[in-house]
Amino acid sequence: MIARTPEPPYYAVIFSSLRSETEQDYAATAERMLKLARDQPGFLGVESARGSDGLGITVSYWRSEEEICTWRTQAEHREAQRRGREQWYRAFRTRVAYVERESGMG
Repeated sequence: MIARTPEPPYYAVIFSSLRSETEQDYAATAERMLKLARDQPGFLGVESARGSDGLGITVSYWRSEEEICTWRTQAEHREAQRRGREQWYRAFRTRVAYVERESGMG
């Protein structure tokens, strides 16, 4: 699903990852993180895809950098980050971008 975001400007957090072989609790935790993110002030939407090679890209959209920082340090999210580093990902990168404009259809 393509996220319906407001008129820019806003921010995008791009999380690119390569999964490990460990599946334990991953799906349930990912679902919980999505629910928690949606409840955070400043959250605007999310888009996510994962290829058969294990490469995943999740882009979440936020109103401000401060609200991104608040999400990054949320207690349950911090625990999920720890488990991600220790169990679920072989590699990952998080990038934050400022969205100045957008275009599209549909």
